[in-house]
Amino acid sequence: MPGLLDGRVVIITGAGRGIGRAHALAFAAEGARVVVNDIGVGLDGSAGISPAQEVVEEITAAGGEAVTNGDDVADWSGAKNLIDTAVNSFGRLDVLVNNAGFLRDRMLANMSEEEWDAVIRVHLKGHFAPLRHAAAYWRDEFKAGNAVDARIINTSSAAGLQGSVGQGNYAAAKAGIATLTLQAAAEMGRYGITVNAIAPAARARE
Repeated sequence: MPGLLDGRVVIITGAGRGIGRAHALAFAAEGARVVVNDIGVGLDGSAGISPAQEVVEEITAAGGEAVTNGDDVADWSGAKNLIDTAVNSFGRLDVLVNNAGFLRDRMLANMSEEEWDAVIRVHLKGHFAPLRHAAAYWRDEFKAGNAVDARIINTSSAAGLQGSVGQGNYAAAKAGIATLTLQAAAEMGRYGITVNAIAPAARARE
């Protein structure tokens, strides 16, 4: 039975674990060809073995198509290479899911400059840099007369909408992502690109 996304090419950042991994498996199950981006760090930013290859192997074992990418999404040239990986591997790009991030939780009065900068960098710049390069690719396709039906899905958070004690850096970054999404949607619709965000929240049940 055909999938909803047969033939579509999707990039998912931070796709080695958690929500990103779930995105990758769900897109692949619907027939998308997936670029699994992950640099293999823990939630605190410490280095580790990238799980991206494991996700790719899981997708291919189920009959799907996927490739790994280990670029830092907050690095300008790395973000450009991420977009190029999709185009060079599969000939096109249709969907960008910005999901990568980690935590450096601390009360504001105790937070270091490094903890602030690291979280703002990976979340906010790590959304903007891939978004910018993907948008430029689709804009050029549109101006060349090619049909564009593209999607950008950003990851904000309930913390970005209402704050979260002990997560001031994270909440500020996620609030920025929400506004970046509105800005990008207003600018990019003319090129056949829709831009939306999800805002996950965790809750405990009794």
